[in-house]
Amino acid sequence: MADSAAGTTAGTTTDAPAGLAGKVVAVTGAGSGIGEATALLLAERGARLVLGARRTGRLADLAARIEAAGGTAAYVRTDVTRRDDLHALVALARERFGRLDVLVANAGSGAISPLDDLRVEEWDEMVDVNVKGVLHGIGAALPVFRAQGSGHFVTVASTAAFRVLPAMAVYAGTKVAVRAICEGLRQEAGDGLRVTTVSPGAIGTGFAEASTNPEVRARITDMRDRIAIPPSAIAHAIAYAIEQPAYVDVSEIVVRPTAQG
Repeated sequence: MADSAAGTTAGTTTDAPAGLAGKVVAVTGAGSGIGEATALLLAERGARLVLGARRTGRLADLAARIEAAGGTAAYVRTDVTRRDDLHALVALARERFGRLDVLVANAGSGAISPLDDLRVEEWDEMVDVNVKGVLHGIGAALPVFRAQGSGHFVTVASTAAFRVLPAMAVYAGTKVAVRAICEGLRQEAGDGLRVTTVSPGAIGTGFAEASTNPEVRARITDMRDRIAIPPSAIAHAIAYAIEQPAYVDVSEIVVRPTAQG
């Protein structure tokens, strides 16, 4: 059903959740990990998906799987560091489905390393993907949401936004920035838009492979293999936030393994 305002007069509310059926949801970083799991779950619950990632082969495969299961999906190559790519993703949603209800900003870079490594190109990549990529998505979707009078930004941050660990200074800095940007957006959004930040802890994805420092990569891989929870755990958190009635804004969700300190 369409995301619509619920009755709030005379102190009463409609408690039925808004649900996902028929909602148009764009997901960046949809080719694997959390993005892929989110797309599959939301499609299973009736959402119409618009998939974005840099690897179009993976997008084509994911769209085919969604449609084979009875769902609906479109896709376009999306590099979140390119402002025009985010506009193309939003435009595809409107061209194919007539609107965009939710933008899930999931694409991220985790090329973590000690500052002494001076991997400045990787610092630039994390800033460009994790911070500028979120801003590009806001820039593309916000005018559309304003024109519609409704819309929902869901942004995947990290528990690194709350706790800085060795080798994660730049990565954590980008996630602190994302959390601040999303909180500012929430305060500016007004009563027609919703803003949710989801911060995962250790998740069973290929996150460790992004690090080019062998010791860091081995440490993160070991932690993942010991305690990580599946990407579907984050997908369920995202679905929960979207499914709430339109007058309910789930502003922040932190999801981590019980074993994570």
